[in-house]
Amino acid sequence: PLDNKEETANCTQPCLGESLSLSDLECSLCIRMFFEPVTTPCGHTFCKECLERCLDHRPNCPLCKQSLREYLKVGRYSPTVLLQDIMLATFPTQLAERRELHRAEMAELSNLTKNIPIFVCTMSFPGIPCPLHVFEPRYRLMIRRCQESGTRRFGMCIYENGKSFADYGCMLEIRQVELLADGRSLVDTIGRQRFRVLSRGHRDGYHTADIEFLEDRKVSGEELQELQCLHESTYRLAQRFCEHGDLTSRHILMQHGPLPEKEEDIQASADGPTWCWWLMSILPLDPSYQLSLFSCTSLRARLSQLQRILTALLQQPP
Repeated sequence: PLDNKEETANCTQPCLGESLSLSDLECSLCIRMFFEPVTTPCGHTFCKECLERCLDHRPNCPLCKQSLREYLKVGRYSPTVLLQDIMLATFPTQLAERRELHRAEMAELSNLTKNIPIFVCTMSFPGIPCPLHVFEPRYRLMIRRCQESGTRRFGMCIYENGKSFADYGCMLEIRQVELLADGRSLVDTIGRQRFRVLSRGHRDGYHTADIEFLEDRKVSGEELQELQCLHESTYRLAQRFCEHGDLTSRHILMQHGPLPEKEEDIQASADGPTWCWWLMSILPLDPSYQLSLFSCTSLRARLSQLQRILTALLQQPP
């Protein structure tokens, strides 16, 4: 009886291989072998990524058009385990190749200076939170890729006339994503490093760029002493501005929290002290002026400009 069992077990694999062809295991959306197959409540199977991309546009099954709103609301996709087992048993080599292809695509997406995704929206600054409401299909795809590739980072630039986006931007890091039932999401991000755009590109509907990171010029000796004095006096003006107490600044403080503390070493970060960026994010400045301050790699020049703005604002009658 034992021999019979073994024979039956040995027989299942060739039988399965003979009755299945590779095309039976292809996703109807990407026409490639299934990768992380998921099956919808209406009984259709797709690669997880392919289905997600379709649901970014409309909450229906790509094949039979049945509504998948309830399925989308759960926000979780369980792999079709049996199908994965069948693929592994019948076409192990092709499955390994498909996995390798996916790994290469992910590696390409996780480069942080080449073809980085660019969200064209608002000014963002190093060390400053930037909450986003994501509803456009191209950005839904972009955010998902940033999470899946493990970088959790993308660039933020403002739109600039005559170009698809400005020459300078800020790398944002995703801290948390709250998925809404209809596929939109609230994304909590924080600013990291500033960058300069070297070249522009596209990927699946969203903008991309090759970039280089910006770094403030370091100073020492007498120049550093002067810089520290300028830093002290500008910070005192910032404190006065925050305590100024008119309705607008009180409203701003409720939204953005208090002025950040001074940092011990003002040259420790490539982007300079965080409180300067916090101040720039709340001051009523024209975006093109904000951008010129943002791209400046001299902390001294940035502080001088902030000092001039604060002095002018403090002289205005309340």
